Amino acid sequence: MTLYDRLIKVKDEEYRAFQTKLVPNIDPDTILGVRTPDLRTIAKKVYESAERDAFLKDLPHRYYEENLIHFFTVALIRDFDECVKAAEAFLPYVDCWPVSDQATPKSFRKNRQKLLPYIEKWIASEHVYTARFGIRMLMNEFLDEDFKPAYLELVASKKGEDYYLKMMVAWYFATALAKQYNETVPYFEARKLDEWVHRKAIQKAVESFRVTDAHKAYLKSLR
Repeated sequence: MTLYDRLIKVKDEEYRAFQTKLVPNIDPDTILGVRTPDLRTIAKKVYESAERDAFLKDLPHRYYEENLIHFFTVALIRDFDECVKAAEAFLPYVDCWPVSDQATPKSFRKNRQKLLPYIEKWIASEHVYTARFGIRMLMNEFLDEDFKPAYLELVASKKGEDYYLKMMVAWYFATALAKQYNETVPYFEARKLDEWVHRKAIQKAVESFRVTDAHKAYLKSLR
């Protein structure tokens, strides 16, 4: 059974209609309508199969779901160097936010210091979804015990008018307000961020259960 056959077997037309609205910037004809749990199951089978390497090299893919399976498969690679190499080979082909956002390689978490130079390179990329992926990795891996204030500036200095890039910067800063409030709030007090990002980050922080009521009240005054 081919990968396409597996996808067709579990596709859902109602879910496809939902996905085409959720990801409006790609061709709806490339969306089959397969739910994430099914995609992860298929990705695990691809990862364990003899066809894995051939699939990962067969770029670009035709279907949205193939791209998701690709990144889910990459995320399963246990060796850091192999995993990051596969991620870098695929990132230029990422064309929408769900593909950029859903894969989180476990090997990255175990090798944060080796990962950091790659994150810095990805954030500097002019390709929107490579930069978005880099910011998300920085948010996931470097807002807790490995946090440094310099990482805030790394994201704040990323400029661009693309909606999905600005939304990721806002998401990063909203999460930073929840996890590293004292170091992050000066960016809002001094209005160092793009005005749209500034307001969106505050909105998301105010909606978060991880931000205290006192901090929410103060952030509202900074809108």
